[in-house]
Amino acid sequence: MQHRISQSSLYKQCPRLVTHLTALGDVPESAKLSPQLLHLVKLRASQLNHCGFCQKMHADEARADGEVQSRLDVLPAWKELSCFTEKEQAALAWTEALTLINDVEIADNIFQAALDAFGEGELIELTAVIVQINSWNRIAVSFRFQPDIK
Repeated sequence: MQHRISQSSLYKQCPRLVTHLTALGDVPESAKLSPQLLHLVKLRASQLNHCGFCQKMHADEARADGEVQSRLDVLPAWKELSCFTEKEQAALAWTEALTLINDVEIADNIFQAALDAFGEGELIELTAVIVQINSWNRIAVSFRFQPDIK
C-alpha cells in the first residue's frame, strides 16, 4: 500500500493539528499515569484501529521505557492473563470502550472500574490520551503512513 500524504507534508501544511494533538496527550505529572500504562493504552488503541505505523512506534517506545516484549506480545489477550495489573486492565477496558464506542455502548461497570482505578481527574487525563491516540490512528491510517521497519 502506498502512502497518500506524507507525515512531513501534514506537519508542514497543518502544524496546528500536530501542536494540538500533541498537547492533548501531554499528561501532567500530577496525574500519576505511568509511561508504561500510557504505552499499553496507545498500543492497544492502535491495534484496534489497525494502525501499523502507530503500533510500531508505541511498541518501540514501550520497549525503550522498559516494557517487556512478552507483555507486548499478548496485549490483545489482556483480559485472559494475569500479567496485567488491575489498574492496567481498567485502563485497557476503558481504551477499548472508547475506541469501539461506535460499535458498543460503554457499560456502566467498565466506567465504574476505570473511575475506581483512577479517580475522576486521572480518568479525564487518561481519556484525553485515548482521544489523542485514536485521532492519530485515524490520520495515520487514512494517509497511509508507513512505519520504518528494518
